Amino acid sequence: MNNVENSPPKAVVLLSGGLDSATALAIAKKQGFDCHTLSFNYGQRSHAELLSAKIVSEHFEVAHHKILNFDLGVFGGSALTDKNILVPEGHSEGIPVTYVPARNTIFLSLALGWAEVLGARHIFVGVNSVDYSGYPDCRPAFVSAFETLANLATKAGVEGHKFHIEAPLIHLTKAQIIALGTELGVPYHATLSCYQANEEGLACGHCDSCGLRKQGFSEAKVVDPTRYVE
Repeated sequence: MNNVENSPPKAVVLLSGGLDSATALAIAKKQGFDCHTLSFNYGQRSHAELLSAKIVSEHFEVAHHKILNFDLGVFGGSALTDKNILVPEGHSEGIPVTYVPARNTIFLSLALGWAEVLGARHIFVGVNSVDYSGYPDCRPAFVSAFETLANLATKAGVEGHKFHIEAPLIHLTKAQIIALGTELGVPYHATLSCYQANEEGLACGHCDSCGLRKQGFSEAKVVDPTRYVE
């Protein structure tokens, strides 16, 4: 029997180093995928999350972990890439200033390119129902539309090797995600979700992302292992 035929299917997993993407990786591993993680140094305020992504990738013994470097800060337009725009404290109504224009479209496009080269037909992304309320590129409609694009715009897709954009967290709350990830052994102490963590990887504890994370651990009745500045 051919060893290639017996090998597990490959998946590219977008891994920011945060809580959601780490859980998406754990799910992909649980489902038996040979995981290749992709992270981005895209000009964001905090680079500490990239160390978290590396640690989480090592924890789950992924096949490869790549970090791509480019600078969305040249466009600006987001508090995460423009230091002249303040990161708000607490929850914002509507689309928040922490939205990075076209970020998930760009990330998924790069993941799609790597997936086609690898022969991977599944791309995992950790978008969820909490982010969906604020970010347009975290909605189910976006995920579905990108999957359609992936199968129209690639050699593999046109030849019938269908791509699947997997968003296993999209209908889960933060508490549900944490409960699931705890069962799957996600090292949440190594993850970082803060929009403006310092160089030591300490979370601010005040931004919207920190607030959602704190609330999630509280509602899941799981001890929050996050290292906060205070």
